[in-house]
Amino acid sequence: MKRLLSRTIFHAASWAGFAPALRRAFAGRAAILMFHEIQQDWRSELKTGAPPDFLEYCLKWLRQQGWEIVSLDACLERLAADPEPRRYAVLTFDDGYKDNVTTALPILERNSAPFTVYVPTGAVKRTMQPWWLGLRDLFRSRDSLAIDAMNLRFSCRDFDEKASALEKVSNWVHEDYQRVGMLAPTFSKADLSLEALNDTYFINERELQVLARHPLASIGGHTESHPALAYLNAASARAEMVDNRAYLEGLLQRPVRHVAFPYGNSRACGSREQHLAAEVGFSTAVTTRHGHISDRKPHLFGLPRIAVGGPSDGRIPFEGRMNGVQSAVQMLFGRGN
Repeated sequence: MKRLLSRTIFHAASWAGFAPALRRAFAGRAAILMFHEIQQDWRSELKTGAPPDFLEYCLKWLRQQGWEIVSLDACLERLAADPEPRRYAVLTFDDGYKDNVTTALPILERNSAPFTVYVPTGAVKRTMQPWWLGLRDLFRSRDSLAIDAMNLRFSCRDFDEKASALEKVSNWVHEDYQRVGMLAPTFSKADLSLEALNDTYFINERELQVLARHPLASIGGHTESHPALAYLNAASARAEMVDNRAYLEGLLQRPVRHVAFPYGNSRACGSREQHLAAEVGFSTAVTTRHGHISDRKPHLFGLPRIAVGGPSDGRIPFEGRMNGVQSAVQMLFGRGN
């Protein structure tokens, strides 16, 4: 509903000439964009990431609209020091997908766009349990699928039904991350190995070492196993960040100063996780909570981001988010997670 409302408001504001006013009121001075996969065959992956031409469009649109694309460090330094109302955009990619290198990197190079990739240890070491990829694999390869934990069977013969079923189950998990373990019987019955999906989708150690040396790239932490940290006790949550940072710094032989909280919403991370991130030595932590950065000295361990990609994304929704429409909708009708 909020997506439809945001789109409608943006169309109306543009038609009436109010977009610049919305931008001044809600867009802020900086925005951290959050990407995941950049998928060559967006449809076959059930439109869960972003296609290459959309990434290219976003970069060109940002520059045309006066956003300067900079690294996270440069953004924060300039916000603190620059009294001019310039606008900065930061590009981030979560999880360390192979297509960030094979597909996104050439586009980023053509546009001289710095970026950060947040990498969980388990993805690189092939031990992570990427349940979201497992669900996607099952739905796109089957016309009928039972999710025992939900006591539901989905009939999904065409693309729209498959995408809708995947979204419904994913949203069910995001409501309570203890439900991740409840999917195990479904994966077991399908003889699906989640660990095998790591090799298919995520970069390996050698590829990460090469990427880290790229002049446009920065590597950030994303925990050991990609858990919802708020569901762990403090010692375990701390260890997830400490061990991930130590692993990345040892592998890459360079400091890892930034971290992204897995899932990043209010159910997955909060003030305790922010304090832990600072305590273990990170300089910043990003969430998935929607928002721009307006303050010269923002809260460095609860930085909001603007999500890019997914089945309902496109040019109009993206421009609306960057121009502050979603922030205006949240202010009017209540904030999301």
